[in-house]
Amino acid sequence: MMESIKVRQRVGQDGMLHLEIPVGLTDRDIEVMVIYQPVEADAASVLSLADLYGICADDPISIDDAGIAEALDEDLAGAFE
Repeated sequence: MMESIKVRQRVGQDGMLHLEIPVGLTDRDIEVMVIYQPVEADAASVLSLADLYGICADDPISIDDAGIAEALDEDLAGAFE
């Protein structure tokens, strides 16, 4: 049975491409075929933390004494399990 896996990885300066194989395929022989397509780096993937510093300077977060409105307080039970 032939399966396909699509990944987006960076080839290192040494020309090496590292692939992680699913757990079910460990300790056995497989045949691999690689078809590649260069992709353009999108702006979101090349931003550093320094690029984001001060991004909210013109829109500061303000907190008042009223607290959070009940209408905005959602039931988050189980959201972080």
